[in-house]
Parts: sequence; structure tokens; C-alpha cells
Amino acid sequence: MSSPVRVDGRRADQLRPFTIEANIAPYASGSVLVGFGLTRVICAATIEAKVPSWMRQQGVSGGWLTAEYSMLPYSTLERKPRDIVKGKIDGRTVEIQRLIGRSLRAVLDLKKLGEHTLWIDCDVLQADGGTRTASITGAYIAARLAIQKLLDAKKITENPLTDTVAAVSVGLFNGEALLDLNYVEDKDAEVDANVVMTGRGQFVEVQSSGEESTFSHEQLQTLLGLAKTGLEELAQLQMEFLSRHLP
Repeated sequence: MSSPVRVDGRRADQLRPFTIEANIAPYASGSVLVGFGLTRVICAATIEAKVPSWMRQQGVSGGWLTAEYSMLPYSTLERKPRDIVKGKIDGRTVEIQRLIGRSLRAVLDLKKLGEHTLWIDCDVLQADGGTRTASITGAYIAARLAIQKLLDAKKITENPLTDTVAAVSVGLFNGEALLDLNYVEDKDAEVDANVVMTGRGQFVEVQSSGEESTFSHEQLQTLLGLAKTGLEELAQLQMEFLSRHLP
């Protein structure tokens, strides 16, 4: 085991406390409030009985999943203006929305979803690093809860989710590989990465970059191994939660 070296007393290979609260948004088809330490995100899934017009025009069968992401103005130490006030969505928001959508579609059989659109909305209440990874991890749970309602209503006959999916950050901070970076670690990391993985251990996406630094093949392998360990734990926590909230 790694020795405690972090500002919050965690080991290098230890996740922040992970919490899940169900049905935080009653009008959504499925919703949770997830917490990774001080980072807290509402993840809601809403099902519409229609598909985008481009699918009909192109003759594409099945359903669709799309995601939206936002940071509430009071989620950060300094107030963050809403995108609607600025008149445009910033590039970071677009990038994260697309990442959430890709991550969920990687484990969703769109044909089995039928002619439904599954909307994923992730709203950050409090940001302390890892908001995109928390969003993906919580979005899967919200989606699974929403899909259960389709199954219960017999609007689909089979669960279209083929696996779980979760995400976590890793990075090099003061030369040491760390799991699940908080804000202090993330902003000063020499290297940071966001890793998305299915419950069966298949990578969906790896985003890794040096911050005015470089990293070796060996360091990358160390970071991926650390992420895999954390993601296996998160997959187990997701399944334990769902086992208590699904028939």
C-alpha cells in the first residue's frame, strides 16, 4: 500500500468517498446525486418516445442517447456565468457532453432501445476535480434506473445496456501516480488523465496529457493500472447500489 501523501490524507491508490442518492429529480425517468469527495453532480436520465429527425431522414433504426452537462454558477469558488448569459456553450462543456454521450453509447444497444431518446443531463452542484468522471459514473446509474421503467411498462422487452461504465481521473502529482484527483492535485498535476472503462474491463476512452511536462510509456502503464483498479471498485459500487434499487 502507498503511504499517505495527499492533502486529504488518502493513499495514492485510494478513491475519494463515493456516495449515491437516488431519485434526486422526481420528474426524471431516473436520477441520482453522486459524490466523489467534495465533487457533487446530479445525473438525470429522461426518456422520450421519439428519435431525432436525422435518424428518420436517414432511415436509421433503433433509438438514441444524447448528453448535456453544465456547471451551476455556484459550483466553483468564483461564480461561473451560465452559458446562456454568454450566448454560447464553451468548448470545455461541448467536449464533456460528447464524452458522456460516447461513454454511455459504448454500453447501449441502440436497436434494443427502440424508438426512444434517452437524454442524460449532468449538473455540477459542487466542483472539486473530476466532474466529468463523476458525471459518467453517475449517468450510467441514472440510465439504468430509467431503462427499468421502460422494461416495467413493457415498452421494450430486453435491457439494452450491455455492461456498466464508469470513469475516473489519474495523474502524476509531485512525481507520484495518484488515483481520483481532487482540484488541488488536478490543477498542479504534471500529467493528468481521464479513463473510461466498462465493467468487463474494456477501455472506452483514455484522455491523457502532460501539463508543461512529458511522461514515459512506463508511467502511462502505471496510470492505466491505477485507473483500472479504481474503476473495478466503482463498477462494484454501482452494481451494489443498483441491486438495492432494482427489482
